[in-house]
Amino acid sequence: MFVVSLSGSLFKKIVVPVVAVGVIALVCTFARLSSAENVEGERLVSVNGADASSVELKSFIASYGWTVNAEPDEVREVIIPSEFNEVYSNYNSIQLAQGFDLMPLKGQRVKRWTYTVLNYPGYEAEDCIKINILVYNGCVVGGDVCSVKLDGFMHGFEKE
Repeated sequence: MFVVSLSGSLFKKIVVPVVAVGVIALVCTFARLSSAENVEGERLVSVNGADASSVELKSFIASYGWTVNAEPDEVREVIIPSEFNEVYSNYNSIQLAQGFDLMPLKGQRVKRWTYTVLNYPGYEAEDCIKINILVYNGCVVGGDVCSVKLDGFMHGFEKE
């Protein structure tokens, strides 16, 4: 038989910190959910961007008809600028055309996932076509398909 007896001070040293950690975890979870919902006008697509083999992220890419490498070329944190210059205004025009808007995310950190597109018409034998997906709080908030060649191009997720 095993008996445990906790004194008042031992109780405070163990139970109070455990409860505090639980409360903090709940607050962080609700803050994350509410911040994802606060991006008004966004077409929020929930993905699990926690690891490079995210099934949801690859499913999102495949929904547009793209085939990509198994692993991303790059996963990087980027900051959406607080003030948009002409380049970001043009980029946001691409986002608006496909139902996204980066304006509410000014100054926010997002994660950019970059994959090589394997089935872009006319470029199947090359590795110069990339798809970039911007993820904020577990939701896709924008992105593009582009050529990294010198005379490259950029457009939304839809095939042109």
